[in-house]
Amino acid sequence: MLAVDIGGTKIACGIVDSDGRLLRHATRPTGSEPFASLRAVVAELEVGAVDGVGIGCAGPIDTVAGTVSPINIPSWRDFPLVARVQELVGAPVSLAGDAVCVALGEHWVGAGQGSRAMLGMVVSTGIGGGLVLDGRPFAGLTGNAGHVGHVVVEPDGDPCTCGGHGCAETVASGPHLVRWARTRGWAGEDARALAASALAGDAIAAEAFRRSGRAVGLAIVATAAVCDLDLAVVGGGVAQTGDLLFDPVRATLARHAGLSYLRHLRVEPARLGTTAGLYGAARLAYSLI
Repeated sequence: MLAVDIGGTKIACGIVDSDGRLLRHATRPTGSEPFASLRAVVAELEVGAVDGVGIGCAGPIDTVAGTVSPINIPSWRDFPLVARVQELVGAPVSLAGDAVCVALGEHWVGAGQGSRAMLGMVVSTGIGGGLVLDGRPFAGLTGNAGHVGHVVVEPDGDPCTCGGHGCAETVASGPHLVRWARTRGWAGEDARALAASALAGDAIAAEAFRRSGRAVGLAIVATAAVCDLDLAVVGGGVAQTGDLLFDPVRATLARHAGLSYLRHLRVEPARLGTTAGLYGAARLAYSLI
């Protein structure tokens, strides 16, 4: 099965077999012409005949129309991705949100195995999420269910690219972490440097990650309360900082997850790293044939 993972900064493709083995994969920057980048990655993989294609794409998406309008890819608005990929590959195409595919991949062969009701969350350039309920992805009406990056955690907070204010993404995503720290005197360039500063004892950097973890934790608690979850699996570049993020996430759950049915709620780091979306996209395609 051909699996495709499309984000604001990179596009990855891979071949995944029915046992959940990633046989080969390739990645290109998304760039200013995303479909050209996608075509180049498919060509690099030398994809032959495949039974189907699974695509995880940054959202919003519309699974009914087969179109995508990713916030972080401004050149794609109502872009007919499903039809274009069908033309390119000549096989049936299944589409889901990128974070839905991360959740599905982790549920299939990663940290979410055995969960009955889980949230998969990606904390990176943006924040995405996806739900796997009773072993199946829950997409909602248009494919955007589980989009926890836009759960409001600061009602009077900063404007968000979605048009709202105070979304978790405005606090916890990598670029917002860095922006918040820089406005308070930290002089570094990116989230990786910010993490190094926090580990070295810089108070501003440490507070940036505390705020991020609290926002992620609040989004998880809100989603778990609505959907009665047993697990949240968190991945993405910011999540790779480990305890810098997960300590305040778990502290927030301890403080706010007070309902009796949330006492069993666990938060775990993702296991599959940057390939989780490929596994999930493949699983999506396998589930529909």
